[in-house]
Amino acid sequence: MVENWGALVVPLLGRLALAMVALFIGISVIRWLMTLLSSRMDRSKVDPSLRTFVVPLLRTILQILLAVSVASMLGAEMTSFIAVLGAAGFAVGLALQGSLSNFAGGVLILLLKPFKVGDFVEAGGFLGTVKEIQVFYTILDTPDNRRITIPNANLSNSSTVNFSSYPTRRIEWKFGVGYESDIIKVKELLLKMLAEHPKLLDDPAPTVYLTEHADSALVLTVRAWASAGDVWPTYFEMMEKVKLAFDENNINIPFPQMDVHMNK
Repeated sequence: MVENWGALVVPLLGRLALAMVALFIGISVIRWLMTLLSSRMDRSKVDPSLRTFVVPLLRTILQILLAVSVASMLGAEMTSFIAVLGAAGFAVGLALQGSLSNFAGGVLILLLKPFKVGDFVEAGGFLGTVKEIQVFYTILDTPDNRRITIPNANLSNSSTVNFSSYPTRRIEWKFGVGYESDIIKVKELLLKMLAEHPKLLDDPAPTVYLTEHADSALVLTVRAWASAGDVWPTYFEMMEKVKLAFDENNINIPFPQMDVHMNK
């Protein structure tokens, strides 16, 4: 009886030891391959969007193959194992339809390239810089230092505004002046300020137009072009400078007022 048990246990222990060694070596090899692949992609200047998507996906595939190989070493019949794995995969697929949609969305993002890592975008109702495009999610970092995780399915099926597609962008301001103001003088003053600003481009040339006769003001629309990275600093600088210039030149900036009459 003991001999029978020994005949059964010894081969089992041998297969178990071989499977453990294979598992350890396989994990080490996968880790080494992923590190090598990442470094090669970095040196080859591969799009970071592709790297953050491909490396985790390939790691998962290799880990599944390793698990199948280890199971076969332990004596599992491959036909039965694959059938069970397929049935489990089908069940998991039904349960994770959203995740599969996110995976398909990630593939579409990489193929169509509406944005890439490093772009500043408005997506899913958020403004932020794209940090990673993962298998199921895209990671944004907002200007106020929040990290936003958005499912890829949402991004691939909705509108996305990419503020980094072009090296330059147009800035627009609206300034109101009183009806008694000399519009020609105001336009000349604004054009002079635009021409003197070091971050605004000469081509396309800045423009100033009277665009609205509002209830209490004449509204001038000012447009100028700047490098994409200078848009917001330039916008706020001009808002302050125009106010100071209007005060210095006695140009009235109207504001809503209300007269209240009280009957005794």
